[in-house]
Amino acid sequence: MYTPSSPLILRAAMAALLLALGAGTQAYALPGGGKVPKSIIDAQSDAPPQVRGVDVEEHLGDLAPLEAQFTDASGKPVRLRDVLPRTRPVLLTLVYYNCPLLCNLVINEQIRTMRELGLELGKDYEAVTVSIDPKDTPAQSHERRRKHLQSMGLPETAPWHFLTGTEENIHQLANTVGFKYAYDTGTQQYVHPAVLMVLTPEGAISRYLYGTSFPAKDMKLALLEAAGGRVGTSFDRIVLTCFKYDTATRRYGFYIFGFLRIGALMVFGALATMLAYYWRRELKKGAAA
Repeated sequence: MYTPSSPLILRAAMAALLLALGAGTQAYALPGGGKVPKSIIDAQSDAPPQVRGVDVEEHLGDLAPLEAQFTDASGKPVRLRDVLPRTRPVLLTLVYYNCPLLCNLVINEQIRTMRELGLELGKDYEAVTVSIDPKDTPAQSHERRRKHLQSMGLPETAPWHFLTGTEENIHQLANTVGFKYAYDTGTQQYVHPAVLMVLTPEGAISRYLYGTSFPAKDMKLALLEAAGGRVGTSFDRIVLTCFKYDTATRRYGFYIFGFLRIGALMVFGALATMLAYYWRRELKKGAAA
């Protein structure tokens, strides 16, 4: 396993911090709805050269490249469609195994949040982690998978798939989901954003969760939203109508109109029950007379 020197770790850590704070920043708007060319934005940016162009472009609704070929933790060739459950949403992460900082932060936080979801891996959702480093191996996938499942108290049969692949297939997946990363020759590390993606059971991109902290509420609502009512309890589906994703804060917030809609339905149900009661009572009085 590659062990970078202290200066390399420091440089990689600084790059990771910048990306975690600024992942997903959009291009500045010009009058008339145009966009400033990316070359100008990069030139005016205070970010180090190795992190310029590293970003997330949201491709909500786009279908992941289902025919892209990878290798699973057992060394078996698989297509992306082979590891998607078709009936449950999926948490998708792009990392690499020799990452000195950011990938571990993202995965560890993902595990912590998965423990608090109130949803069951394999029953309500599944997870897929793909390495962006074509030099990573199935043996490393197997070890990471074993370690992470063990930390969650789950058996090795749990459906969390760790995949490696060729540079071509990795780029195909990354470009489709809008995951912009780069290789920094100075640190010999990949520079990448901190983000977790939620896919629908069919493999369409439903939501992006940013940073190195994923509130359990946000992850759960994103999974319920992606599932379209196919997972979770009836109460979960009711709660989902009371929360709405805010693109400005990148968080789920209380949705007053959803709450009012539920309140109106409850009032309507109460009135209907009361009217039915009085109607039946009047029918009984008429029959007795």
